Amino acid sequence: MSSAPRRLLVAINPAASFGRNRAVGQAVADRLAREGHEVTALREDNFELLRRSAESAFALGTDGVVVVGGDGMVSLGVNLLAGTGVPLGIVAAGTGNDLARGLGLPFDDPAAAIEALVEALGRPPRVIDAGLIRHGELRTWFASVVSAGFDAVVNERANGMTRPKGPRRYTLAMVRELVTFRPRSYVITVDGVRREQRAMLVSVANNSSIGGGMRIVPHADLGDGLLDVFIVHPLSRARLVAVFPKVFAGRHADHPAVEFLTGREVRIEADDIVAYADGERIGQLPVDVEIVSGALAVFV
Repeated sequence: MSSAPRRLLVAINPAASFGRNRAVGQAVADRLAREGHEVTALREDNFELLRRSAESAFALGTDGVVVVGGDGMVSLGVNLLAGTGVPLGIVAAGTGNDLARGLGLPFDDPAAAIEALVEALGRPPRVIDAGLIRHGELRTWFASVVSAGFDAVVNERANGMTRPKGPRRYTLAMVRELVTFRPRSYVITVDGVRREQRAMLVSVANNSSIGGGMRIVPHADLGDGLLDVFIVHPLSRARLVAVFPKVFAGRHADHPAVEFLTGREVRIEADDIVAYADGERIGQLPVDVEIVSGALAVFV
């Protein structure tokens, strides 16, 4: 049972996990209302309208924002709440659910996620770090991972595909991209130290996984005040294919082509790469990324 009633905004993605979990949002709102909370459910026909609706409702004041969906909805919540002190609640009902995984929340059982949220509302929120991306004049917060290599190219291709639905689309895009992918030339600057190198994959992580549990930085800590830079050095396509199953299991750390760096500020430069953050498109490199310690409160 939750301790004190709260005013809560519940932002619902109707397309969460390609529509499989459409009923979850209403179930969340109903359950929180039964617990005595003052609930405002936010529903819109598309993501941009929902983002604007959430911003307007947030400006009127709230004790917390609950997002129902996957990592796209988490991105909406993080960008609304980072730096404000207002906590974020997550009911994972999407395809990837990587921040839920990193926080130890239920990520494949929406009913369990609702019960975990109800329980968490009775406790002080947990404070974690968030990353801030500067891309030209844009400022974007993220909680999990910035992708700027092979994984970003796959994301770009998957977003342009209409089928198959669900996570298999990402896998198919990866297979198609492997046929032609070549290492890129990067300039990576970590805390002022600049290096030029070729690489297959470059990611900047606050959380441990992307793409629905691909544990690219298994040792990542959401509260250590550091970014983890994950680099895969040039590999043949056959060797890259061989490495990927290890990445899903988090067993790639000792692979000779894999390198990890840590820092508080990272700049990534390369031609012909579009960066993604928590699965959302940021734009062409370069990007500047910094960690902001304790920027986000979460109900866990």
